[in-house]
Amino acid sequence: MKKTSTRLADGRELIYYDLHDDTVRDAVDRRPLERTVTTSGIRRDPLLGDCVAVASHRQGRTYLPPADECPLCPSRGDRLSEIPDSSYDVVVFENRFPSLAGDSGRCEVVCFTSDHDASFADLTEEQARLVLDAWTDRTAELSHLPAVEQVFCFENRGQEIGVTLGHPHGQIYAYPFTTPRTALMLRSLAAHKEATGGENLFDAVLERELADERVVLRGEHWAAFVPYAAHWPYEVHLYPRRRVPDLLALDEAARTEFPQVYLELLRRFDRIFGDREAPTPYIAAWHQAPFGARQGEEGTAVNRGDFALHLELFTIRRTSGKLKFLAGSESGMNVFINDVPPEAAAQRLREVASS
Repeated sequence: MKKTSTRLADGRELIYYDLHDDTVRDAVDRRPLERTVTTSGIRRDPLLGDCVAVASHRQGRTYLPPADECPLCPSRGDRLSEIPDSSYDVVVFENRFPSLAGDSGRCEVVCFTSDHDASFADLTEEQARLVLDAWTDRTAELSHLPAVEQVFCFENRGQEIGVTLGHPHGQIYAYPFTTPRTALMLRSLAAHKEATGGENLFDAVLERELADERVVLRGEHWAAFVPYAAHWPYEVHLYPRRRVPDLLALDEAARTEFPQVYLELLRRFDRIFGDREAPTPYIAAWHQAPFGARQGEEGTAVNRGDFALHLELFTIRRTSGKLKFLAGSESGMNVFINDVPPEAAAQRLREVASS
């Protein structure tokens, strides 16, 4: 992998990740852009204890442009985009309309390929490995920023999810706090560790899931399963079989196998409903340990090494042509109601392998 860092016309950082070491990246952003002005701020809810990012400048962000005006495609001729070069393998750049900025953190865009009509599932194993390497590199770099406590790499796909740009891409949020989902995991992790005299909850969950009927894929270094208490109609958790706290800690064997397992998982997601004209909308979310020491309930210490890196992949589609909406119970009380039994979802994901 070759990494080349440059600056866009408004001062934002852009980084090329290339498969070949002899690739030269010297294209200049020719757009007449002014410096980006953001109004992002963090507010803490005193009752729930969580944080809300307020970012009014995002109202003007690009919304569903035609393919020939996509800002994530390469620049060619007089058609100028966010990427100055005429081609690329993987590109990461600071979001022009960030939810988090400055002391409130940082937001980046990750373009998986220059092919506008592709998806992550269309990538080769070599390309998918390059994306993994880019995620890892950005996690390392962002973790050193003074304001950052947690790095979150994720992909939203499909207009049903709320995606405003059709080009295959994901995002990275660098939060100045530990997110509520992670805080809940850490609390459960600490409580289980104390109650069992030191047993790791992630290890116990993975062992139980691998012995059950909800396993979808099992490799030498990775395992994918529908969790016992899945929140979403089709939800799969992908774990390295050797516990590590973050992407940086994956060994070479796990990095090599990841593209094989993950690409197969995404392709199965696209075959769940058997509709080639309507690809499955999904969210793919990496869960990594926060940076810095965290404490569980009642002062029980939780080390970063106790956390287990994993990816959660889920769709809001519950059946062909029908979406799972977050209504009163889910949105009002955070109590999910799942219409598809996890065992049935796992069986369906195993069946579509040969479709």
